[in-house]
Amino acid sequence: MAKKQEIDARHYDVIVAPHITEKSTLASENNAVVFKVAGTATKPQIKEAVEALYGTKVAGVNTIVVKGKTKRWKGKPYKRSDVKKAIVTLAEGEMIDITEGVS
Repeated sequence: MAKKQEIDARHYDVIVAPHITEKSTLASENNAVVFKVAGTATKPQIKEAVEALYGTKVAGVNTIVVKGKTKRWKGKPYKRSDVKKAIVTLAEGEMIDITEGVS
């Protein structure tokens, strides 16, 4: 067992929010959790933040940058912000319950 990491304020800056969709719920059956993360966050930073905040062992991290769509509102165009998502695969036997929040 690795010792529990100390929670630092920067960990809260890396993990923005859980990303709850049908696809992310299906991924949770394969021991994966999806988070919205800061645009500048790296894979090692995301891994460290999840391990510190949730007290679990992370097996791997995959990231995706979803480009913002161009939309129109009252005839005027605007662009949605780009969002970076992280698919965090947990080690065997580990689990994160997103509904209970951060401890």
